[in-house]
Amino acid sequence: MPVNLPSPKKADLLAVSGIKLGLSSAGIKTVGKEDLVLIELVEGTVTSAVYTQNAFCAAPVILAKQHQQQTSPRYLLINSGNANAGTGEEGMQAAQACCQTVADLTASRSNTVLPFSTGVIGQQLPVEKIQTALPDAVKNLRKDNWFNAAHAIMTTDIVAKAVSKKIELDGRVITITGMAKGSGMIRPNMATMLSYIATDADVEQSVLDAILHNAMEQSFNRITVDGDTSTNDACVLMATAKAGNARISNIDSESAQKIAAVIDEISQQLAHAIVRDGEGATKFIEINIEQGHDDEECRQVAYTIAHSPLVKTALFASDPNWGRILAAVGRSGIKDFDLSKVAIYLGDVCIVDGGEPAETYSEEQGQHVMDKEEITIRVELGRGQARDTVWTCDFSYDYVKINAEYRT
Repeated sequence: MPVNLPSPKKADLLAVSGIKLGLSSAGIKTVGKEDLVLIELVEGTVTSAVYTQNAFCAAPVILAKQHQQQTSPRYLLINSGNANAGTGEEGMQAAQACCQTVADLTASRSNTVLPFSTGVIGQQLPVEKIQTALPDAVKNLRKDNWFNAAHAIMTTDIVAKAVSKKIELDGRVITITGMAKGSGMIRPNMATMLSYIATDADVEQSVLDAILHNAMEQSFNRITVDGDTSTNDACVLMATAKAGNARISNIDSESAQKIAAVIDEISQQLAHAIVRDGEGATKFIEINIEQGHDDEECRQVAYTIAHSPLVKTALFASDPNWGRILAAVGRSGIKDFDLSKVAIYLGDVCIVDGGEPAETYSEEQGQHVMDKEEITIRVELGRGQARDTVWTCDFSYDYVKINAEYRT
């Protein structure tokens, strides 16, 4: 079960003026399951997006990038159950056909539609099923559909992931609502699995781009479940300008910083939810690397620990086998590493001091920390002032089972 992750409540998810969401069932993987989401953006909405850096990026990713460069998006089309990745030219034609159907149903242009897919890689997209289901999604467009949409984009997720917040700018109430899906194949590289965040604030394009980039770097780009970057990762930030605030045109302004802080918070909550719902996860792990030469070095050490199957399985077993953490730090690739300056902590318990086993450490202390559902691993490198944080989870029996049976 997810680690301390409650399901969102429908009443807590706030409508964003200028955004409507419609959904329907195309039966892509499971007959009767809502697996198709259409998001309508009011004309004038400013949109910023980031996408996977996987070289085998999916057809919808390629097409979404092209469309976004050509014009302002009016619709986002999301399907679960099929990734439309590794599908060649036929996959591109399928994504384009779905965009064209949306355009025909909404009297818009196909390049104003951004397509997104998630699910099994290497299978052709069932275009006819999606085209048949799309009229219902259009009819179902409502501003209060965030809760249902968050469930419709799920694949192996156990819990839907969505959150809303309000702030005040220029005497106007600003609403920000976001949703995400993701559970496995998680090590985002410029994006998460799929995430959509909307606000009714009036924000200039360059400022929105900066806000999204900064939010990504401190949230979705600091999580990993299994070290696998998806072919379909994407994150979209939308600003409809319907709240009536003075247009935010300077990233250093008080208004920009205020809304950026909330978007940072929402992004981090969604990112943490993905890790807490990691396939079969039983523990939520925060890895803090301190006193590094630079940020990149800190991330290098953090991800080496986070991706170690031996560390992750020891965490699942609640086994204070700290030698696995030490070994991961040692093989992280740091040059000119002075081990005599290294300290490693499990929670507040020092396990390595000056590169050697801490004299104060006892197995009982380590066990007390490892028995918890939420654990912090901290490493002091003794090389500088840089620091960084990565969030991950353990590997359980269920992770193997879920991924072994993914297509059955």
